[in-house]
Amino acid sequence: MRHITLFVVLALAVSAPRALSAQDSSDVKRDRKEVRHDRRELRDDRREIRHDTKEIRRDRREVRQDLRNGDTTEARRDARDLRKDRRDRRHDARDARRDRRDLRQDRKDLHEDKQEKKDSTD
Repeated sequence: MRHITLFVVLALAVSAPRALSAQDSSDVKRDRKEVRHDRRELRDDRREIRHDTKEIRRDRREVRQDLRNGDTTEARRDARDLRKDRRDRRHDARDARRDRRDLRQDRKDLHEDKQEKKDSTD
């Protein structure tokens, strides 16, 4: 019975670092995936902001042109579209700020997990 207990204790002592190392590597992989995801979302938000900015410029030109031509109905319609595009740009900017914050946090988590993994192997 003593030999079996000794064998079990030694087996656990040998396998425990491997199990912890596997957990560390999965944490690192998960954090890397989150960083990639946040970068992609941030890139998409920036693209949408640029698109909305172009739409805003176009709508401003159209409103001015409609007012010069005396077409107030069309000017109102374009002004409504201008407000919608500005609202979209505000929402995209807010999303970009959140994504930057998430990206910073995920990079920090990744760095900490790498340090933990490095410290556990030393």
